[in-house]
Amino acid sequence: MNRLWTTVTIILLLLVFIGYMVFDLALKKNPAKVTSISEADSVIKDNWIVTKIFEPGKGRLNAVTVTGDGKILIGGESFIACYDSGFILQWEYKSSMPVSALTFSQNKVYAVTGNLIEVINMVGEKTEEWGPYGDRSLITSISSNDTFVALADAAGKLIYILDKEGVVKHIIGQSEEPFIIPSSYFDVVLGDDNTVYAANTGKRRIEKRNIEGSLIDFFGEEGTAPGAFCGCCNPAHFAVVPGGFITAEKGINRIKTLNVQGDFIEAVSFSNSFTPSIPLDLASIDGSVIFAANPADSKLYLFKRK
Repeated sequence: MNRLWTTVTIILLLLVFIGYMVFDLALKKNPAKVTSISEADSVIKDNWIVTKIFEPGKGRLNAVTVTGDGKILIGGESFIACYDSGFILQWEYKSSMPVSALTFSQNKVYAVTGNLIEVINMVGEKTEEWGPYGDRSLITSISSNDTFVALADAAGKLIYILDKEGVVKHIIGQSEEPFIIPSSYFDVVLGDDNTVYAANTGKRRIEKRNIEGSLIDFFGEEGTAPGAFCGCCNPAHFAVVPGGFITAEKGINRIKTLNVQGDFIEAVSFSNSFTPSIPLDLASIDGSVIFAANPADSKLYLFKRK
C-alpha cells in the first residue's frame, strides 16, 4: 500500500512539473506586454533638441536665469557666474552659502542663499542683503519685475511680495485659497503686469493670482497624460514665456510647453536620461531657447525646437 501511495505521489509531482514547464514555455513564447510610463511617454516625440551642454565646473549647479540682452546667469554651490551669449565668463561672485534660486531685473541679480536674498550688481558686487523672512522660511524660488520681487517660501507655504528695497508689501497664502506644498518644490513667477503665477504643487496646478493674492484662474490636473502633472509636487519648476508656459517635472523627469490656457502643446524633453527625482530649473526669454540647469550632473542644457 505504501509503495502504491509513493508511486501515485511521484506521478502527481511529475504531472505538476510537466504542467509548469509547459506554462513557462508558453509565457516565453508569448510574454505579457507591460507598458511603463516611460514607454507611454515615448509615443510623444520630442519636438526640441539639445543644442549645447555647458559644464561650468564650479560645483553643484542649482539655478539659471537669463537677461533681455542675452546674458546667462547661473548659481549653485556658493557661486553666481555671469556669461555672455557665447558662454564667455563676464564675472563671478562667491556667496557665503549655496545659491538655490536666481532672478534678474533692472541690472540687478537677486539670489537666494539660505533664507537670505543677496542683491548683486552687473559687475558682480553685492550691494544689499535682505531677510530673513519668516522664522523657519525655506525660500525655493524668486522672481522679479520692475516694481516687485516675489519669494516662494515652501516651509511657510507663503509667497512674499517685496518692493525693491526688500520691504514686504503683501503675503499670499495666509487665509483664503492657501497653498498645499508637500515638499521643497514651490515655484513662483512674477509677470510684468504684477500677475503672480504660482505652482500649487499639492494640487498639481499652476495658479494665476493678483498681487494681493486673490485667485484669478488656474490650470492643471493629476495624471500621466502629456498635459497632466504626475506624482507628488509638480510642476516642480516652470517659466512664463510669450504664448504660454514651460514646465519641468520630477518623478517623471520631463519638460513640456503649454499654451496660456494650460493645454499641452509639445514635448521639449520626454525621452531623456535625466535623474527622475531631480527636476531641471528653467529659464527662457522668448520661448525660442530654453535654458535648463540640472543639479544632478551640474550641467546647463540648451534646448531649441527642431
